[in-house]
Amino acid sequence: MARQFDVPLFYQSEIISTVKDARQAADPRKKDLEPSVLDFGPVRFKVARHFGFCYGVENAIEIAYEALEENPGKRIFLLSEMIHNPHVNEDLQERGIRFLRTTSGEQLIPFDELEPDDVVLIPAFGTTIEVENELQERGVDTETYDTTCPFVEKVWRKSDQIGEKDYSIVVHGRRYHEETRATISHAKEHGPVVVVRDMDEAEDLAAVVRGEKSPEFFYEQFEDRYSEGFDPKTDLRRVGVVNQTTMLATETQAIADLLSEAMQQRYGEANLEEHFADTSDTLCYATNENQDATLKLIEDGGDVALVVGGYNSSNTSHLVELCEEHMPTYFIRGASAIDGPERLQHFDLHAGEEREATDWLPDDDRPVDVVLNAGASCPDALLDEVLREVISWFPEARPVEDVIAPYQEKVET
Repeated sequence: MARQFDVPLFYQSEIISTVKDARQAADPRKKDLEPSVLDFGPVRFKVARHFGFCYGVENAIEIAYEALEENPGKRIFLLSEMIHNPHVNEDLQERGIRFLRTTSGEQLIPFDELEPDDVVLIPAFGTTIEVENELQERGVDTETYDTTCPFVEKVWRKSDQIGEKDYSIVVHGRRYHEETRATISHAKEHGPVVVVRDMDEAEDLAAVVRGEKSPEFFYEQFEDRYSEGFDPKTDLRRVGVVNQTTMLATETQAIADLLSEAMQQRYGEANLEEHFADTSDTLCYATNENQDATLKLIEDGGDVALVVGGYNSSNTSHLVELCEEHMPTYFIRGASAIDGPERLQHFDLHAGEEREATDWLPDDDRPVDVVLNAGASCPDALLDEVLREVISWFPEARPVEDVIAPYQEKVET
């Protein structure tokens, strides 16, 4: 039986949590990826089979609220954002938790101000060995409230293993994302490390592996993305691929396949195992489930997609990318971003900024199908608020109680 976490009730919801519980009760093995359909008459919501808080996020949130409860009167700090969701982080701040750093690593409160009796929480992304050492040198406990996701730690262990076997570690990730910075720090203790962001960068690296591009090309293309002393002449003879757990799983696999093929071309198929390590088991289950469910959601079709989450959430941004290839898609923080069917504030991934969309909800046909999805750091309650906001524009919409009644029956039975 899966572990149950003590997540605050205000993160749960009447509609979305009921639907998720019903789907879990009917399909405990998670084989059915068909979306849930909430039919309100003039508007229908298609909700992904898998979305929202994953194991690592629920674990982190439970530990954070335990820290607050167990340490009345003490100063409590978060190393940086607990997870990439502004609502969760704002609530923790309102309860007295202070952030030591920004997500990009900028210092907000000097470590020199910390005292041994202070409580410091390590976020779900983990942290670097260098930061851990700094905190420990000041007598700060870094273990009691360490919320590092177990699947992130799994990537670190795999990096250690392949590094100790004399393979270099290729990390598929965003170079300055907190998780990737932490993974680089842990991995470089055991072997040379280089980071690739996407397939284009992987193609560049493969060209160096095959000997088609020079070491100078490598140093120019991968500036600031390799560990100190990295020598492409020797350190790209044997490699293994691991990933930032929130990247597109299909892209991580494609990058691994590309580098494996480059090794075969350079050294021969018979010698592949000598030059390429199998690391396919580092992909995060939740990332895979959410992405697979999103692909099924897209296949089922929709008129418009609303993806809810923090703008700096990597896993959420990938769900947005998947959806926008097939339908108008809006990346929003919550219901407050929506000002009726005429106006909406959303984040444009490609421009890297928030923008306004007008007349975003199709009105030429009814019912309108709204695809509703969220990343792994988004509370169910936020999707509830978005859904209720939209149905409030339709006076003839069926009551919420009637729509979710079939799902409630499945939960109760």
